[in-house]
Amino acid sequence: MSKWFGTDPTFYPSPRSAMEAPIEKLAYVALLNPDGIGVIDLDPVSETYGKLIYKLDMPHGAEDELHHFGWNACSSALCPTAFHPQLERRYLIVPGIRSSRIYIIDTKPDPKRPKIVRTIEPEEIKKRTGYSRLHTVHCGPEGIFISALGEADGNGGPGGILLLDHFNFNVLGAWEMDRGPQVFAYDFWWHIAHDVTITSGWATPDLFEHGLNLDALLQRKYGHSIFFFDSKSRSFVQEVDLGDQHQMVLELRPAHNPRKTYGFSSVVIDVTNLASSIWVWYQDNGKWNAKKIIEIPAVPTDPALLPPALKDIGAVPPLVTDMVLSLDDRFLYVSCWGTGELIQYDVSDPFNAKLIDKVKIGGIANPVPHPSGKNMTGGVQMVELSRDGKRAYFSNSLYKAWDDQFYPSGIKGAMVKVNINPNGGMEIDKDFFVEFGKVRAHQIRLDGGDCSTDTFCYP
Repeated sequence: MSKWFGTDPTFYPSPRSAMEAPIEKLAYVALLNPDGIGVIDLDPVSETYGKLIYKLDMPHGAEDELHHFGWNACSSALCPTAFHPQLERRYLIVPGIRSSRIYIIDTKPDPKRPKIVRTIEPEEIKKRTGYSRLHTVHCGPEGIFISALGEADGNGGPGGILLLDHFNFNVLGAWEMDRGPQVFAYDFWWHIAHDVTITSGWATPDLFEHGLNLDALLQRKYGHSIFFFDSKSRSFVQEVDLGDQHQMVLELRPAHNPRKTYGFSSVVIDVTNLASSIWVWYQDNGKWNAKKIIEIPAVPTDPALLPPALKDIGAVPPLVTDMVLSLDDRFLYVSCWGTGELIQYDVSDPFNAKLIDKVKIGGIANPVPHPSGKNMTGGVQMVELSRDGKRAYFSNSLYKAWDDQFYPSGIKGAMVKVNINPNGGMEIDKDFFVEFGKVRAHQIRLDGGDCSTDTFCYP
């Protein structure tokens, strides 16, 4: 890593200061089949606004299946417990969920033409950590944290969290000292000022790599718990079981204000009624608890309009697969990949969420076209929010095997922009629709950071 003098101007001590940051000019998008990182021009005054201006191709074709990725450093570098102002938000840490390979991508000196500067091969990951099937990336004060969904052989669990060194990207090892009963892994985050790390669980590779296993789902074999760890001792503290009817606990979104000790978790499906749900976790007399605050019902549908996986069900489940919380902890945006909806809730009172607005595009049945008149396959999937909370961007692909199962006619990669009223309300931008053709699009990262990138240590 090159020397950096002074503090990166994209590091902010508090969520409020980050909301006053300059607006984003570029987006980096994970593309797959074949794999690459796309660069999208977000500058409204640019001649190439709303266009794919560069694609960095991965050297292994479609072998990696790019999924989630993140920055090497962010505002957590300003945390007093591990102060690293010499770091800079420069490198994208890009794992392959299927290959377990990691690419280190330099966005400097030309952010519009990033390049691969190092590759960490899967053999090194497996040898040093005992993990494989890499997923979520977060920049923490002590290093670069990456969740892994499987053990080294890639068949079962447990999954967990591994660390890379901030400065040379060397693989340090598995994070957990005592992982407790957790076997399934997926997302993770923390209440950094309180030394609490939270993790969730989706499944082991044998339950997701070949598509959704409907028999295993009906037998309630997917994850249904949230786990809490002591961040200092890296040891298990408590499991909160949401009930085994609530299958596939995915995204975790803690409050951005570091004084707060609550956050939101999403559940893909309730096997008793096909609904998705959002839960709030919180402390209660020194113990952790969780409460369901939102239930999004399935939509009864003519079986003739449904893919084989859903014909016998006669309904489209919402399939909540992502969400993002605004930096002021006011609005929660929930993506429903099955029904093609992006839903906005006011969660100022986290125990009494209020529906504010929703927009719809795509979807499994009766798909809605883009306001420009162009068709979009798939549904609202990975969603990202600008730091000022005025713009959201989303893509439409979940995971190749699951794409093919729920959208068997095929998904053509797309990226959509949503304009947001600061007081609530949304509208899909009719003049912004990025089409990637047969290449599918997954996670989106904004230059300078976004609402699911940074951790703040000052309120």
